[in-house]
Formats: sequence, structure tokens, C-alpha cells
Amino acid sequence: MPNSGAPRPDVPRHAPARPSLVLASLITVAAVANLNLSVANVALPAIGKAFDSSQTTLNLVAVGYSLGLAASVLYLGAVGDRHGRKLLLLLGVALSLPACLLAAYAPNDTVLVAARILGGLSAGMAYPTTLALITALWAGPPRTKAIALWSALGGGISLLGPVVAGALLERFFWGSVFLVTLPLAVVALAMALLFVPAHANESAEPVDNLGGVLSVLLIAGLVLAINFAAVPGEGALVTGLAVIAVAAGAAFFLRQRRAPNPLYDLHIAARRTFWVAACAGIIVYGAMMGSAFVSQQYLQNVLEYDPVEAGAAILPLVVMTVLVAPRSAKLVESRGARTTLLTGYAFLFLAFAWMLLFWGEDSSYWQIGSAYVFIGLGAGFAGTPASHALTGSVPVRRAGMASGTADLQRDLGGAVMQSVMGVLLTAGYASAFNAAIAASPESEDVSDQVQSELTKSFASAAETAQQHPRYADQIVEAARQSFLHGDDRAYTVGLAAIALGALLVFAMFPHRDAERDLLRHYSDEDSASAATAGPR
Repeated sequence: MPNSGAPRPDVPRHAPARPSLVLASLITVAAVANLNLSVANVALPAIGKAFDSSQTTLNLVAVGYSLGLAASVLYLGAVGDRHGRKLLLLLGVALSLPACLLAAYAPNDTVLVAARILGGLSAGMAYPTTLALITALWAGPPRTKAIALWSALGGGISLLGPVVAGALLERFFWGSVFLVTLPLAVVALAMALLFVPAHANESAEPVDNLGGVLSVLLIAGLVLAINFAAVPGEGALVTGLAVIAVAAGAAFFLRQRRAPNPLYDLHIAARRTFWVAACAGIIVYGAMMGSAFVSQQYLQNVLEYDPVEAGAAILPLVVMTVLVAPRSAKLVESRGARTTLLTGYAFLFLAFAWMLLFWGEDSSYWQIGSAYVFIGLGAGFAGTPASHALTGSVPVRRAGMASGTADLQRDLGGAVMQSVMGVLLTAGYASAFNAAIAASPESEDVSDQVQSELTKSFASAAETAQQHPRYADQIVEAARQSFLHGDDRAYTVGLAAIALGALLVFAMFPHRDAERDLLRHYSDEDSASAATAGPR
């Protein structure tokens, strides 16, 4: 769109050439990353049986992809800003191919966890770059609509992952779920190569490599410390990981304050529309992913759904997310991000309260499906304003920082909430099963080794039940009750996190008019800064 006078160097055109093809390419790339993220949950019971995995190891399988992605996005977002976003996009999609193959044919669960982390690193190259390119190539209301479509369609496709994975598990081995994205990745690679512009407002500033390494250590140490917190005898490891996370966090903060070209601009991060939206999004996506992680195991372990039924059960979430996200974009434009975020939070709070109160040993599908409807409504309303506020708060040259933070919302939130809810599930399950054993008349006949197997995970207890047919029904029933005890703990902490997030948004995020005034002020400030710096 023509402007009077010289064009501002830090503001993109309203849309790129061939916008539909460009956006379709970016959504397809995002779908590859999102599908790889979501297919593992439905396969966790099968993986547990195949490798006799502990609940902690299953937690790591589920969280490994998010861990690799969350640990790398800030660093790789800056690399893309400097060296070319399209190049990073193509490398990430290409790396996802061997990562999927390694996960599918992993000989043990340790290799599987490593493959999931590698897959997360590949997504760390590709996924945040998609939003960075949207930020760099679109502006104004077209950007809001592009983000809404990116969020809804990319997220909707990813949520189909459990359905497809369940169908594959009915016919093939557990590793087949990790092969489902290979054809889509090939299509995404071709579309990105053909349609995504080669350059889009990249920065000429050098990358803060030290800051990047510190960000990886900070996030990896934090997530791993949470995951191992409930493992008996691992106190020294947890302490060491926590020390690494704290030390790396302090060093990262100091580095970003002093670096001439910081990886993460703390001045921009301190903007109210940025940091509140970042925190709000972390809780939204963390709650959604944490609930999917626990609920897929609940459906198969407690309600005895087969993998297809468990995967299909999540369809109401998919439908509502896709239907609501475009309306969320309109609500952002008319009422502001604050109102839209709070609407999403209200539905998420209702979903977790519903799961806590109505999900039991004999719940009917209407009780299951209702919770997924509420989660879909919550994620659909809250996802767009969280990403929109981030991208609107930064100059285009910092698009990688905004997209990296938007990705951290999903992946750090998912990694932390899955880890916390997984730890509570593990601890609650073990505690309840130990209590059931102690209360049993046959408790003296249970050896320490058998007790360890019974309390390790539901899959391990089911395997033990097959080895002791006389007590099989008693063991399985105790495992179900113990799992329900653990998932109640998980849903309770999720409910508390959602309440805190809603309170933060209500108290700290500006109303619509104040938000628009702030965003205009930030834009003027960034333009003045770009003009002072001169041409790059």
C-alpha cells in the first residue's frame, strides 16, 4: 500500500505477494511441528507396555519434544532473524524426517526420548520461524487474520494427531505414530521452497551466541529438574539440574542487560502488552497440553478405551478450536486482547473444574466430550490474542524474539505443565497404590520388587497383573483408583494455574483503548530507534 513520503523500514507491507500460498505454506510447516508434538500422548500406554517404562520415562517421552523445542526457540529465532528465516525453516523441516524415523524405530525408551528431543530441535528451527515470517510479511488487520488462521488451522491439524495415531495403533506397532508426519513434511518442504520469500526484513545484528547457550541450559535444566523431582533416589540429580537452571537464568539475565546485541531484548520484554501476554499464553497452552497428556492415559487406562476411541474422543476440542479462532480474531479487533483472553480463561477454568468433578471410573462420553469442548473454546479464544499481543509489541527486526516467545508459550508452557502434572500424577499414583497395598490383607505376601513394579506405572501394574492371575482383578482395580487419585492432583494444580493466569490478565493487561495507545507508542518508539540507527 503506498505511503506518502519515504516508507518506514521497520514496517512490512500489509501482505506479501501470493499471500494465500505463502500462508498455506507456513501453516503446513507449523502443522508438521504440531503433529509431531501431539502424536505421542495416545501411544504412551503402548510404549509403556513395549518397554516396561516407568511413569517418569513416559513423562519424558511426552515432554521430550516440547523440551527440545522450548530450549532452542529463542536461540534459533535469533539465528533466523540474522541469517535468513527461510533457510532455517527448510533446515528444520528437513531435520524432522530423520528424527521421526529414529523415534519410530527406537530400540529402547532411552533412544526414544533422545529422538523426541531431536525432533523438538528440528521444530525449534521451523515452527517459530513461521510466526516470525507472518510478523515480517503482514501488518495491521491482515496480520491478525493471518495469525488466527495460523493458530486455528495449525492447531486443529495437530489435534487430529491423536485420532490418526489411534487408528495406526489399531493395525501397526507403536512406532507407526511417529511416521505419520513424513508425507506432510515432504509437502511442507516443497511448498516452503517454492512459495516462502527468501528474505523478509532480516536483521544485520550479530547473534548473541553466549546468550543462546545460556537460554538452552536454563530451560533444559528447569524442565528436567521438574520431571525427575518425583523419582526416588534422584535428589542429587534434581538439585544439580535446579542449580544449573538458576545459575543459567541469572547469567542469561545479566548477559542480556550488557550484551550490545542481546538475544532477548529486555527493554521490549518489559512492555506490558508483551510480558503479560507471554505469561498468559504459557498457562493457556500449558493447561491444554497438560490435560491432553493426562487425559489420553486416563481414557485408555481407566475407561479402557482403545487407541482409536481415545484419539477420536478429542475431536470436539479440534472442532471448537478451529471454529472459534476466527471469531477470536474479530473479538480482538473489536474488544481488545484482554477481553478475548479472559473469555478463553473462563472456558479453560470450567474445563478443568469439570474434569476434576465429573471424570471418574465410569464416566460416560458426554462427560468426557463436554470437557474437551470447553478446552477447545478456551484455547480458541485465548490463542490468537496471546500471539497477537506479542507480535504487535515488537519491531519487525525482532520478529524472531516475538515468535520465539509465542512458541515458548506453547512449548515451555506445555513442557512445564506436562512435567508438573506428570510428577503429581506419578507421585499420587504411587502414594495411593502403596496405601492400597498396606491396607490389603495380602500385604505381607507382596515383595519389595513386586511393590516397586506395581507403583512404577499403570502399564507396569497391568503387566504384573498378568503374571499373577489370581490377583489380577484386584491389582487392576487398585491401579485404576490410584491413577484417579494422581490425576485429581494434576487437575487441581492446573485449575490453580488457570486461576492465577486469569487474575494476572485481569489486573495487568490494559483495556482495548489503552492497549491500542500503548501499541502505537511502542511503534513510534521503534520507528524513532530505527531512524536513529540509520540504514542497516
